[in-house]
Amino acid sequence: MAVTFRAGYNQEVSLRVDQDHARFKHIIRGKIRQNLRRYISKGELLGRQGKDTVSIPIPQIDIPRFRFADKQQGGVGQGDGEPGDGLGQPGEGQGQGPAGQGEGEHVLEVDVDLQELAQILGEELELPNIEDKGKSRIEQVKDRYVGLRKVGPNSLRHFRRTFRQALKRQITMGTYDRARPVIVPVRDDMRFRSWRTEVEPVANAVILYMMDVSGSMGDEQKEIVRIESFWLDTWLQSQYQGLETRFVIHDAVAREVDRDTFFRTRESGGTMISSAYKLAADIIEQDYPVSEWNIYLFHFSDGDNWSVDDTLLCVQLLRDKLMPAANVFCYGQVESPYGSGQFIKDLHEHFAGEDKLLTSEIRDRDAIMDSIKDFLGKGK
Repeated sequence: MAVTFRAGYNQEVSLRVDQDHARFKHIIRGKIRQNLRRYISKGELLGRQGKDTVSIPIPQIDIPRFRFADKQQGGVGQGDGEPGDGLGQPGEGQGQGPAGQGEGEHVLEVDVDLQELAQILGEELELPNIEDKGKSRIEQVKDRYVGLRKVGPNSLRHFRRTFRQALKRQITMGTYDRARPVIVPVRDDMRFRSWRTEVEPVANAVILYMMDVSGSMGDEQKEIVRIESFWLDTWLQSQYQGLETRFVIHDAVAREVDRDTFFRTRESGGTMISSAYKLAADIIEQDYPVSEWNIYLFHFSDGDNWSVDDTLLCVQLLRDKLMPAANVFCYGQVESPYGSGQFIKDLHEHFAGEDKLLTSEIRDRDAIMDSIKDFLGKGK
């Protein structure tokens, strides 16, 4: 069966739609960048996250809506009525309170792909792409389109190349009519995408979060960690095709938990950081061969530890087990009215000049963005 293309009109409409869509995306990106620090510090996106997208409230964008015409102009309507009669159903529009003069704020929610959000974060913080330390032995099969051919299923038909081939044929044969530009492809005009199956190794990564959940780490401190981990995950997912996340909580003892428990558990009692470092070392040894995985370790605490002896044990575990295995070890010290803040000083004393150790002092939510830069700014 022949297919008829309205060439000029369809191309013009398609081009106009593409231009409008690109312009709208540019405006949205600008608004997100303008408000990025607010999104990060307030945690507005955490409750709006879907599987692969995030719903973002974008203020101050004019969206299409009805406007009143100038005065003294007539209108179109049906039925009897007097000037000034409302158009709604009886009882509609009975709002409370006096009328105002200002225009209301229009907030539009748009869905943004997490990959796009990561790109905006990277641009704003000037984050370098991560140089992974090697491909894993895991392989994935990918079909890559490499050219065109004359046979194939309709699902792979290339519209533009088919249209172009039919147009060239009709011009060559002298059957093209400018006054009636109807392009009718025949079987020989059809062009289909061709592909090649490629097998390539996949760079895999694991993030292991550790957090002190003793009594001195309150709800606000945990919320800061939750917000920061969302953005850390978002960036690292944009850098790796396979990403796993594990969670360890500790007070005087450590245990592995799921994400929800990680951010909601509240314990009491003393703090022994070495218990978390021992468990992290065991997890890496059992599940993540160093030669195959890019390993990211994040530890969040208010800086309190049980004793000097336990701090020395932590230093030994870091030096002998965790640092050699990890791309980076990131320690974030969340300020708490009950924490001494000593542990970060001990790390600086024992690991001065160590490139794999990245530390950040997180005073409050407004410091989250700078902390992300501290951890991801070196591209490791």
